[in-house]
Amino acid sequence: MTPDVVTIADKLALFQDHWNPRIIGRYNGNELRVAKVEGDFTWHAHAETDELFLVLQGELGIEFRDGVRRLKPGELIVVPKGTEHRPFADAECHILLIDREGEPNTGLNPSERTRATLEAI
Repeated sequence: MTPDVVTIADKLALFQDHWNPRIIGRYNGNELRVAKVEGDFTWHAHAETDELFLVLQGELGIEFRDGVRRLKPGELIVVPKGTEHRPFADAECHILLIDREGEPNTGLNPSERTRATLEAI
């Protein structure tokens, strides 16, 4: 079977809301997720898995307990498992995330931003 080509921009055009990741692919027990973000997310950590953030458009900040990292388009960061972090964006930002399949978007810290089930698009 020949796999489908995924156009990330087309997937991002399907929604407008913020902090609600959508699954655009799966591989080796991981999910490729895209999201539009703006404002502050919640402090959280993922106990048993790393989390990758890749900025596609805009700028993303990630606050850690000991500092802040700022990412521009084409830059990525891998947050090690167990590391508390809080993503934020001063203006709308488009990101690609890689998380373990089924991993809650808020990890160990449920909040009003937790999505019980992520939509696959």
